[in-house]
Amino acid sequence: MPELPEVETSRRGITPYLIGQRIDDVVIRERRLRWPVSTDVDAQLPGATVNAVGRRAKYLLLQTTAGTAIVHLGMSGNVFVVERGTPAGIHDHFDIEFSSGRSLRYRDPRRFGSLHWAADADQHWLLRDLGPEPLGGDFSGKYLWQKSRGRRVAVKQFIMNAAIVVGVGNIYASESLFLAGIHPRRAAGRVAGIRYDALATAIKEVLEKAIRAGGTTLRDFYGGNGEPGYFRHELNVYARDGEPCVLCKRSLSAIVLGQRSTFYCKNCQR
Repeated sequence: MPELPEVETSRRGITPYLIGQRIDDVVIRERRLRWPVSTDVDAQLPGATVNAVGRRAKYLLLQTTAGTAIVHLGMSGNVFVVERGTPAGIHDHFDIEFSSGRSLRYRDPRRFGSLHWAADADQHWLLRDLGPEPLGGDFSGKYLWQKSRGRRVAVKQFIMNAAIVVGVGNIYASESLFLAGIHPRRAAGRVAGIRYDALATAIKEVLEKAIRAGGTTLRDFYGGNGEPGYFRHELNVYARDGEPCVLCKRSLSAIVLGQRSTFYCKNCQR
């Protein structure tokens, strides 16, 4: 599913086409997404002008003169820019049409994504309880260490908890723990502060590298410019069980944690 780097890639791809543009209309073809699309979207968006295209965790934020449209890509969603009037496919569930003659189109075969309206995005129920951004100034090894005290949950599940830090999905958690040399099953409360420093640095490095590569192409994800991501070609451990470790050359292993496949090196991660 699209994670933070994929959503950031989409944000960067669509931003040049949206900034300063007036919204003429919203065409909703299918309201039955993960949550029904509220009629507030239809009522508030037309006539508004886009001031900025932001991102909070894995949510795209279209910040307008009237409020914010919140777009979640779900498991298989994509947003991309098309010329107005471009015929819609069976999985193209809504268009936001602009005065420029272009539309922002949302495509989602599984319909696990969503579209919401918020007068104050920070207080929206999807966003208000989220942890800090991993690429922001509030995220550090010290922060992770403080939040982890007394926690028995596996460290991989700990860093994937959006109330702790947002956007560290399954792929990027496995990759970050490998770079930091931390076993994914180790209890979060039993990881030392110096090792959390290394983990916070690794998380930032992995996410920034993935963003530069345009995200990770898994299944059918494409960025906002229609191009696939290429970070999958630089993965050290994810989906590489049985293959040699890039460091020690021993075979990589796979386990299941929290119902998610987890990949690591028994020799390099402790």
